[in-house]
Amino acid sequence: MAKPHTVVVYGIPNCDTVKKARVWLDDHGVEFEFHDFKKLGVSVPLLEDWLKDVSLDALVNKRGTTWRGLGDAMKAAAETKAGAVALMIHKPSVIKRPVLVVNGRVKSLGFAADQYAALFAA
Repeated sequence: MAKPHTVVVYGIPNCDTVKKARVWLDDHGVEFEFHDFKKLGVSVPLLEDWLKDVSLDALVNKRGTTWRGLGDAMKAAAETKAGAVALMIHKPSVIKRPVLVVNGRVKSLGFAADQYAALFAA
């Protein structure tokens, strides 16, 4: 018998992309935990762990409104790993969302139904 997946969706509840991911998981019977960035934040160890699976450029959403609202100095500081981690701690809404973690590893940033279907097939 296959071991069930431990699935955690990280994001903010009012984000449309996060909503789509949560609905897809619910509709496909995938049990998951939701981690609300706004209420629970993120930690340095968590971000360091994620950066083992995805690049800094992928994790920081430079196309979102939070990034566009940052000053040039903050954007420049975020070009380093330490600066980007500090920014994500201070403003978790700059993180590409949702972050889908399965069995402790980042499997997806953002939401694409076909990618989720492939991850949870079988």
